[in-house]
Amino acid sequence: MDITLVGGTLAVLSGALVGLLLALFGGGGSVLATPLLLYVVGVRDPHVAIGTSAAAVAVNALVNLIGHGRGGRVKWPCATVFAAAGLAGSFVGSSLAKQVDGQRLLLFFAMAMAAIALSMLRKPKNEGDPAVHITWQMTLRLAPLGLLTGLAAGFFGIGGGFLIVPGLMAATGMTLANAAASSLLSVTLFGAATSANYALSGLVDWPVAGLFILGGAGGGWLGMRGAALLTDRALLARRLFAGLVLLVAAYVAGRAMGL
Repeated sequence: MDITLVGGTLAVLSGALVGLLLALFGGGGSVLATPLLLYVVGVRDPHVAIGTSAAAVAVNALVNLIGHGRGGRVKWPCATVFAAAGLAGSFVGSSLAKQVDGQRLLLFFAMAMAAIALSMLRKPKNEGDPAVHITWQMTLRLAPLGLLTGLAAGFFGIGGGFLIVPGLMAATGMTLANAAASSLLSVTLFGAATSANYALSGLVDWPVAGLFILGGAGGGWLGMRGAALLTDRALLARRLFAGLVLLVAAYVAGRAMGL
């Protein structure tokens, strides 16, 4: 698309919002990227919006991953097994999505958004083990979960954090904070694989992606600092965000069905 001053500004601001949410919530934080590109920035082709958002989210997740890694919150062995297993899945999923009609794909995307929002309403059953270490048993649980999550992330063009976070917690027993931080490695790699697949078909708008990434860097910086302020209200914040995602999902579904 031809970028105007208004369109460029909206792309930067949209990226900032996604970067902020990704840093604050990890899982589900990138789900608004595609709707923002379509209905705020003005990208017309749903496939281009998904490919572009995947590229931007991958870079934003990488920036946030570096910050969490320096803070010692990433469980690298567990995160690496999960992400490596999901790479192939994300490529297959994105290949399938390119064959689906754009409006139908948006309807599927809206359903995924609703599932993400509902998953964010759940309260973790326990705090988890902050000192967890990977074992062969964990590896055997992490690999298939990673493969399936990568498939879903590639098909819907989302980071997949809403599946990665509970998957990491279920397979390893790590804390929510560690899982949210560790999930960013998978979000980065799944987004990179998905965007690369779309780029092979010319379905990534790189100038828009660049502006989105620029805004995301600033939003991620704010989110990293704001996360500490939400420590005592994290559950309430996640539920409010989940409500917003449900509203956007309904809007996307309505537009996809021509309502």
